Amino acid sequence: MSDRKVEFLIFDVESVADGNLISNVKYPSEGLSPEAAVRRFRDELMAEKNSDFIPYTFQFPISVVVAKVDKRCQLIDLAVLDDPAFQPHVITDLFWRGWAHYQHPTLVSFNGRSFDVPLLELAAFRFGITVKDWFSDAGRSFELPRNRYNTKSHVDLQDALTNFGATRFHGGLNLASKLLGKPGKMDTQGFMVQDMYDQGRLAEINSYCRCDVLDTYFLFLRWQVMAGNLTLSQEHERVESTRGWLESQAPQVPAFRDYLSNWGEWKNPWSASK
Repeated sequence: MSDRKVEFLIFDVESVADGNLISNVKYPSEGLSPEAAVRRFRDELMAEKNSDFIPYTFQFPISVVVAKVDKRCQLIDLAVLDDPAFQPHVITDLFWRGWAHYQHPTLVSFNGRSFDVPLLELAAFRFGITVKDWFSDAGRSFELPRNRYNTKSHVDLQDALTNFGATRFHGGLNLASKLLGKPGKMDTQGFMVQDMYDQGRLAEINSYCRCDVLDTYFLFLRWQVMAGNLTLSQEHERVESTRGWLESQAPQVPAFRDYLSNWGEWKNPWSASK
C-alpha cells in the first residue's frame, strides 16, 4: 500500500430498497411483508413511470467501492468497504470516516450529487453517524463542502459534463466510458441490483461496483485533460499504469479479469492525422 497522499476519492454506491420502510410508509395498514411491499412499489412505479427504480430515500447502501488517487491523478488503490460482510451501517461509517481520515479529499463521482451522496448522507442519518466536517456551516456558502458548485469538495462528472444540469446526459456512465474505449456496462446494469441482492449475489454486485469505479476513474482522467491539469500523454501514462496494476491484481479479483477482457483503446485522431 502506497504512502502517497490521497487527493481524490473516486467512488460508486450500489443500494437496495428497504422493504420494511416501504411497507410502513407506503402501505401502513396492509401488513405487507418487506418482499411484497418492494414488489408492489416497483410494479406501481413501472406502471406510472415505465421504470421500477425505487427512490433513494427508500434505500440503503450495500456496496461502496472507492479508488484512492493522488494529486498527480495516479491510482493508489481500490477498496471495497466492509468486504466480505457488506453491512450497510459499517459501509456508511467507513466511507465517511475514510473521507475524514484522508483529510477531506475531493470526492469524484458520476451522478453522485443526485444519488450517491444524498443516499450516504441519509444513511448517516439512519445509522446515527456523525459527519461533522461534511455538514459544516462555517465559512462562505460557496466554500461549504455540500455546496453544489464547490468542485474542490466534490466533482460530479455528470454535473461537469452538463454544465451543472443545463442539459441531460443521455447514455450516462456507459456512454461516456465507451467514448474512451473502456468497457462501460457489461453483464450487469444498475436496474438488476435489487434482484441480484434478493438472490444473495452480493459478490457480483461488488464486482459491478468495482467496474463502475474504474470507468469513473478513466472519465476523471479525461476531465483533467479538458481542464488543463493533464496532457494527453500524461493521461495515457496513467491509463497504462492502471492497466498494469489491474493485470497484477486480476488473478485474485475476478472483476478485474472481466474488465480487462472487455478493455478497448481510445482512438486518438491526432495520431491518426499525422
